[in-house]
Amino acid sequence: MLSRRALLVTGGSSIVVLGAGYAGLAARSSIAPAQAPWKQAAKGFGDVRLNAAAYAILAPNPHNRQPWQIRLEGEDRLTLFCDLGRRLPETDPPDRQITIGLGAFLELLRQAAAEQGYRATITPFPDGEPGARLDERAIATVQFVPDSNAERDPLFGLVLERRTTRTKFAAGKPVPEETLARIVAAADAPTGLAPLQASGTSDPDTVSWLKEICRRAWEIELRKPETCHESAVLTRIGAKQIIADPDGISLKGPMMEALHMAGILTGPKMDEAGSTAWNSTMSFYTGLIDSAPTFAQLIAGNSRTDQLASGQGWVRMQLAAAREGVGFQPLSQVLQEYDEMAGPFAEIHDHFGISAPARIQGLFRLGYAHAEAPAPRWPLESRLIT
Repeated sequence: MLSRRALLVTGGSSIVVLGAGYAGLAARSSIAPAQAPWKQAAKGFGDVRLNAAAYAILAPNPHNRQPWQIRLEGEDRLTLFCDLGRRLPETDPPDRQITIGLGAFLELLRQAAAEQGYRATITPFPDGEPGARLDERAIATVQFVPDSNAERDPLFGLVLERRTTRTKFAAGKPVPEETLARIVAAADAPTGLAPLQASGTSDPDTVSWLKEICRRAWEIELRKPETCHESAVLTRIGAKQIIADPDGISLKGPMMEALHMAGILTGPKMDEAGSTAWNSTMSFYTGLIDSAPTFAQLIAGNSRTDQLASGQGWVRMQLAAAREGVGFQPLSQVLQEYDEMAGPFAEIHDHFGISAPARIQGLFRLGYAHAEAPAPRWPLESRLIT
């Protein structure tokens, strides 16, 4: 999060921490316990539903909140609920992004079921779609039907390799047109819940315009006290915090440990406009935006079922990107729905000629970067309603 230059200008205390204790910090910065669910998924749980859910909990979701709650029903069904305490009321007031994350969960669940010779029959919102916000009603019911003809999804083999890229992309290396075409073509699920439209571009003028509006949207989010605070309190800094709470925004590694110990990088400091931590957060994410050589977008309607379908398409595109060796990260700020973001939101939709009931459900930066480690996850058993 903080650049090395930002570290050096903070004073001697932080340099002492890095100089004298860096080796020790490296040894204590492992977050392996929080990454264990990625290995556990391949081992199985002895029940087709749990086996599938073990992969589904690895789905991408906003702020890594992991909002899924799973209740097993009878011998062949499960019901998916949203943990309402894991929503993002400031950055995601209508729970649209949270619903998209739940859709990604359902898509990986479907793929993992097919891998075991089962057809996962998904019924979205069996008790009716919620209105302005999600509520206690079920997100979906899923029945697991033995089916020898269940078609295994070729993208399933990428589930354990899927990553969200949080580093800069290589300069001057856009995603080739034919590669980008394969990524966006993957958006449609074999048993999709609603129609989707995906596209991508490396056109320099379009990419430049998208970078500019994404920078503006990012600054709006960081300068708005409520949205800045929401992200700051959900940031886990260093291995101890990440292992204790393996959700939210994770900042890991020896440098993060050192900055945290020196009192430079803390949740309150990230929430303080103008602080070193706040300024470095602004600079870091702006740098990610500026490094994007290629963009992709996902367009759909905006019913709750459309949002679930968008989650299906989102994770399928990311899996296809992993197959191609392409980095993939959502840039969600410009698509958020609170008053301060109304201008950029309208501008990006007008620019691409998109009008209600359709809307952009996902905007992504793509490029080439070094592979990253798996993101932290709560274990499956913690997501079960018993």
